[in-house]
Amino acid sequence: MPNITLPDGKKINFEKVTTGLQIAEKISKSLLKQALVMSVDGSLRDLNHEIKKDCSIKIYTAKDKEGLETIRHDTAHILAMAVQELFPGTQVTIGPVIENGFYYDFARKQPFTKDDLDKIEKKMIEIVERDEPTHREVWKRDKAVDHFKKAGETYKAEIIKDIPKEEEVSIYFHGKWHDLCRGPHLSSTGKVGKFFKLLKVSGAYWRGDSNNEMLQRIYGTSWSTKKELDEYLKRIEEAEKRDHRKLGKEMDLFHFREESPGSVFWHEKGWSLFQKLIDYMRSKQKDAGYKEINTPEVLDRSLWEKSGHWEKFGEHMYTTTTPDEKVFAIKPMNCPGCVQVFNQGLKSYRDLPLKMSEFGKVHRYEPSGALHGLLRVRAFTQDDAHIFCTEDQITEESLTVTNLILKIYKDLGFENIILKYSDRPDVRVGDDKVWDKSEAALLKAVKASKLEYSINKGEGAFYGPKIEFVLRDAIGRDWQCGTLQVDLNLPARLGATFVDKDGAKKVPVMLHRALFGSLERFIGILIENYSGKLPFWISPLQTVVIPVSDDFDTYAKQVNKKINDAGISSEADLKNHNLNYKIREHSLKKIPILLICGKKEVDSNSVTIRRLDSNKQENMQLKDFLKKFSVLSKAPSN
Repeated sequence: MPNITLPDGKKINFEKVTTGLQIAEKISKSLLKQALVMSVDGSLRDLNHEIKKDCSIKIYTAKDKEGLETIRHDTAHILAMAVQELFPGTQVTIGPVIENGFYYDFARKQPFTKDDLDKIEKKMIEIVERDEPTHREVWKRDKAVDHFKKAGETYKAEIIKDIPKEEEVSIYFHGKWHDLCRGPHLSSTGKVGKFFKLLKVSGAYWRGDSNNEMLQRIYGTSWSTKKELDEYLKRIEEAEKRDHRKLGKEMDLFHFREESPGSVFWHEKGWSLFQKLIDYMRSKQKDAGYKEINTPEVLDRSLWEKSGHWEKFGEHMYTTTTPDEKVFAIKPMNCPGCVQVFNQGLKSYRDLPLKMSEFGKVHRYEPSGALHGLLRVRAFTQDDAHIFCTEDQITEESLTVTNLILKIYKDLGFENIILKYSDRPDVRVGDDKVWDKSEAALLKAVKASKLEYSINKGEGAFYGPKIEFVLRDAIGRDWQCGTLQVDLNLPARLGATFVDKDGAKKVPVMLHRALFGSLERFIGILIENYSGKLPFWISPLQTVVIPVSDDFDTYAKQVNKKINDAGISSEADLKNHNLNYKIREHSLKKIPILLICGKKEVDSNSVTIRRLDSNKQENMQLKDFLKKFSVLSKAPSN
């Protein structure tokens, strides 16, 4: 009979076949009430799953990630149940869990409306209150295909057809309603609770292929408590206010056009912000010993074949064929070009580590449905750098890069950083001894940072382990930005070598490093983090001088010139509008400082300062303003 080992090492013996529910009850009555799902020897299972042999068990509640994801998975099923009860003839397709929620795709001719979502939510609450029991059945594939075809579920039948014959077909029942699903699921619909909300409807192509039918995707969120749900809905509301696309238009930073989807049309102020970030990065990298290079955007197919990108990344590359039938590709990454620069001239171990940085424009084909303002584009600029070093230098260089990244994030207002460390995948290149050294070096850098981190087993690149730097913004959202990757593959493929102490030629290790990831995406994150109210030093337009009437235009122009001469970006607003109109206009554009000029200011050679989001005004001598704000306008120094 089964001998159950708990996470703390304690063992519980059962005289006959048992279940997760019975195990939870034996541990404590309170755990039985809270238990949602369990792992059996590391595999997630329903609490109703029968346990017939010795194993290790861990029971999860709503406090655990596994428990919350199961709640969301069940809520997705309850959504599908509600839709089919309310709108007979609607076909269900897929309904996965996603970050903070779930979605379900439906095939229905008539579009869902906002009123429909309200009706569906009410029906979902009714299903929860019915507390329908859940159970799992395993069917033969042919039986499942025939069953769903007869039920008019052609999409579901198509999915099942693609399941290999040797794999079991798992069907979950919630009462009478059922669906193809691997699970696991809660023991009944009542376990879900009522802390969910349907958020929106969007279009989605069947199986993500634009050649297929357009389905309707209903998004929702689900939590274990009302407090968590309310907090999340508040975050969504706040995120909508901070949408960089909306703010970018109000601030006159950029726009997009159908003539070049996924490519940014930068306006003067947006381009100024872009260049300020580059100037800041250029200064930091120069101080850190990087040598800036620039490589061609178009490279022959043969180089991409040598590097391995043609095979692994070809579908995302833009290509062109010349009249002499040569095939070229617009670069989707900067790495191969950087190796070509390294290969010019003989390199010695004394030259290493060699740090090369590049603000390289790259192009990657992304499906049109995936594009999202600055956050997901097809053309973007990477703040790339590649460090060529020896195996013995990996640790030190990884630590140096990590410290540099954290310092830059702090300067830009991000101090809540999470690290994700990913080690060797099953399919990889390189010697295991080198992998051992590389992984140890990166993990040491992670631990030395003293930041919260997680380990993603087997999620490294095929050519080396990696660290991902995740920023947490002002409203609690996480953004994956910087990366540090150890490459044990590309230098050898492209013939990179150096002469070692013993006179032998060796292949250098290549560290891939990006701080922002892409300038475009990072600017989008910056805008949303600050709700458009960027720090003074990085604001594209820092001040606007406003005369109270045209009688003071001459003084306003003089003030504006002195401000610009002091290195502060400024404009004088001499348009024929009243003062209040101008204040509202420039506040909407998130200008940090407005300088009001009238008779008092002319007589005293001063300015009246009005700060963004403040009704208070402060009069200051012009010379004092220039002294104070010329310092504030500069990027943070080391």
